Amino acid sequence: MSRNAHPAGPRHGDVLPAPSQSARPDDVNGLDPAIWPATATRTDGVLELGGLPVTGVVRDHGTPALLLDDADARARARAYAENQTFDVYYAAKAFLCTAMARLVADEGLGLDVCTGGELAVALAADFPPERIVLHGNNKSVDELTRAVDARIGRAIVDSFTEIERLAAIADAAGVRQRVLVRVTVGVEAHTHEFIATAHEDQKFGFSLRDGSALQAVEAVLDSPSLSLAGLHSHIGSQIFETTGFEVAAHRVVTLAATIRDKHGVTVDELNLGGGLGIAYVPGDDPEPPKQTLERLRGIVELECAAAGMPVPQLSVEPGRAVVGPSMITVYEVGTVKDVMLDGGVTRRYVSVDGGMSDNIRTALYDAQYTCVVANRASDAPPVLSRVVGKHCESGDVVVRDTWLPADVRPGDLLAVAATGAYCRSMASNYNHVPRPPVVSVADGVATTVVRRETEDDLLRLDPGVTA
Repeated sequence: MSRNAHPAGPRHGDVLPAPSQSARPDDVNGLDPAIWPATATRTDGVLELGGLPVTGVVRDHGTPALLLDDADARARARAYAENQTFDVYYAAKAFLCTAMARLVADEGLGLDVCTGGELAVALAADFPPERIVLHGNNKSVDELTRAVDARIGRAIVDSFTEIERLAAIADAAGVRQRVLVRVTVGVEAHTHEFIATAHEDQKFGFSLRDGSALQAVEAVLDSPSLSLAGLHSHIGSQIFETTGFEVAAHRVVTLAATIRDKHGVTVDELNLGGGLGIAYVPGDDPEPPKQTLERLRGIVELECAAAGMPVPQLSVEPGRAVVGPSMITVYEVGTVKDVMLDGGVTRRYVSVDGGMSDNIRTALYDAQYTCVVANRASDAPPVLSRVVGKHCESGDVVVRDTWLPADVRPGDLLAVAATGAYCRSMASNYNHVPRPPVVSVADGVATTVVRRETEDDLLRLDPGVTA
């Protein structure tokens, strides 16, 4: 969905989308199992996660805080790993810390990193380097050197400059680095629709249309220090259907057949990328991993059969689909304000102690979320509300439209579901607000896996601060 361009400031609110027409819930205290983590439940009205009441967790760790349901995340990772016909790489950009890297390693997944920082975390967690793939459209010489020195399993090459850089670095290290060529297939898929057009005006990959994808493959084949592992494509984010993959698979397999016919080289691997969707609000209906992977394999098998070639080793890169539903964010309500709009309509603003510094996705993508009062149940009728943050920005919206009980009040705890993907990863210090912690909860035990930033942390970076 496109957004109108506008400056930050007082007019920001004027161009926010109109309120959603989400249905009034039958139970304002309910926890939809398709949206909330597996262990989420209520006891005496209080939301529990991992066997712990969130009231106790935030008493010890403060708010805002992101709570990771360890059992839920492990089960989702395991559901991908159990499909033996795919190599699965967890997309670290969704959320990464050493504990998360160890979790996905324990469950049998590989790791997809896209910066030197993500690689550093993976190596600090003793993640097996041969199970790491390195992405990125502008990998620096230093990043590529560290990756080669660490003996990572795969590098996804994204430009001719990068092929030259990587070849030189691998040659100097005496390594033959395995690479996949990222192909721009001209397909963009988002949620329930896809556009099979020339969607190639982007910074990632090599175009099929202008022939650069084949040229990139040939550059890799010509390099003694590089080894062509296969082809990579990525068609979008928050995808619920596999229709777009049919077009993408056809085009990538056609390229693989061209490589075979022209150079006598068999493409051994095909990475279909990530982007598999999750449920954020009622009505979102993603497929289970087993069904999705079987459907993807069936698509590729048909295309390979038509091209007269064997099915290559397949891989995918889920990130959001593993950690997104496994984490919630808990805030404390600070103020509740009713604002009269044109036509006598009233909008309720519920302000919390976080906001766009810990969840930029609503402001950036117009993302939708589900939230509930977490510290108690309520018999009050639902009121359509907007949950907003504490930042000096009119677009600082956490949940644009949600139903909350009419008696929501300062001091209540609000829990927002499905915040595992990108929220902590994209968090900032806007307005010099320290970033929140991530607390893993499992079997009645809470463990800090990313500590809360402090004002001392912020001041430590400022050389002008006096002792």
